[in-house]
Amino acid sequence: MSDETENDTEAKTNLGRLEALLFVAPGLSSAEDLAKALDLPLAELLQLADRLGRHYEESHGIRLQKIRNQFQLVTAAEHAELIEKFLGLEVSSRLSQPALEVLAIIAYQLASTRPEIEAIRGVNSDYVVKTLLAKGLIEEKGRSEAPGRPILYSVAQDFLQHFGLESLEQLPEMDIEALRAARPAVEPQEKRILKD
Repeated sequence: MSDETENDTEAKTNLGRLEALLFVAPGLSSAEDLAKALDLPLAELLQLADRLGRHYEESHGIRLQKIRNQFQLVTAAEHAELIEKFLGLEVSSRLSQPALEVLAIIAYQLASTRPEIEAIRGVNSDYVVKTLLAKGLIEEKGRSEAPGRPILYSVAQDFLQHFGLESLEQLPEMDIEALRAARPAVEPQEKRILKD
């Protein structure tokens, strides 16, 4: 058997082994852990993962999702509606427009407080922030130095996974200041009460 044929057979075997590990993994698996389990150098594991990902994209209903050097098998996004119908999932599990707005603000600013979110949106966002926290899409990052030291929120790991992103750098470019300027100015409730 020639070296080239032997190398190809070994690569196919390793692809199958990688696929098997990803199939049984309960969630994201780090490249380092996968390389260790397969007894492969990290660079070779990353090449195998890239090859497996391209293979799935050609004509399969699953994809190899990569998030911050971690991998997971997921269903192809184009089949979401079919899967929801088959599994009897409620369409209400989709994110509302206000939830998407709040997520965009937090993701593009990297961290935001509820007052900052409300200043951009022009409406109370308390319920939406609580809902996103409950869904695990955002998390508390700390406290702002602003008066009252409001909680800073950032996107969670599940945000990247939910939207199929490897990192926030993959978000399309957006000008938050332009969004702020496009919103009609809303006076704070306290000022309106004093004027009335």
